[in-house]
Amino acid sequence: MRRANGYLADLLDVQFRQILNETNDDWKRVSLLDIASYKNGLAMQKFRPESPDEGLPVLKIRELGQGYCGTDAERCRSDIDVSVTIRDGDLVFSWSGTLLLEFWAGGDAGLNQHLFKVTSENYPSWFYYMWTKHHLRRFIALAKDRATTMGHIKRSALQESEVLVPPEDTLARLTETMQPIVDEMIGLKIQARNLGEIRDALLPKLMSGEIDISNIESPTQLNSHLYLLLQRFESSVLDIRDLTIDDEDQSVYQNCVRMGSAGFYSAL
Repeated sequence: MRRANGYLADLLDVQFRQILNETNDDWKRVSLLDIASYKNGLAMQKFRPESPDEGLPVLKIRELGQGYCGTDAERCRSDIDVSVTIRDGDLVFSWSGTLLLEFWAGGDAGLNQHLFKVTSENYPSWFYYMWTKHHLRRFIALAKDRATTMGHIKRSALQESEVLVPPEDTLARLTETMQPIVDEMIGLKIQARNLGEIRDALLPKLMSGEIDISNIESPTQLNSHLYLLLQRFESSVLDIRDLTIDDEDQSVYQNCVRMGSAGFYSAL
């Protein structure tokens, strides 16, 4: 799933570069602060939970980088304001120290200071995500210039970051292509988290023998649709040269032809 998300992120980057090449005088020039709200988190050590409130894990830079809140994560009150409560699919931007921009998929959490929750009432998440990401390299350079103790960016940097907004009909057309990719990225992250939780719950029971799987028959091939496709390719029923290959996938195609069935299978 991590590899698939990497491919999807690359696809977004390619699509966005194409979008930038399509801009014209009909596109409005605004700033990042005009298209999204960047809400700073709180100093969550001031909002510790009290019994019987179990609280929420605190989302800090470490947790954003690893993609989840571990059992050792600090906790905050569960009744904190919704503006600093993070849920699956929210975009989080670390603006101090290590600059990161990630869609969160680690469950409900409380947003700590030095992190922005990025939201918008007027624009889809792919739009403010890609434009923030577009300026991220410059933000990192700005943070390094200020790194006397801990590098960071100021809100003024967001205001100075130009965004080109297309007409409504163009934005709607682009959203039909871009938003499903973002939604799939988030969905894969959530699936990975759920599978990890199932693994962590079952593994101790399997190791202790509480769950006996000795009599369970596993299928001969888990990814049967890929297996059948591979068989057809190996038996020459299917020729990979007959497949429709987009320009962006030419490198994959060439590797498959050069490496034979092994390359075809690994590419899938």
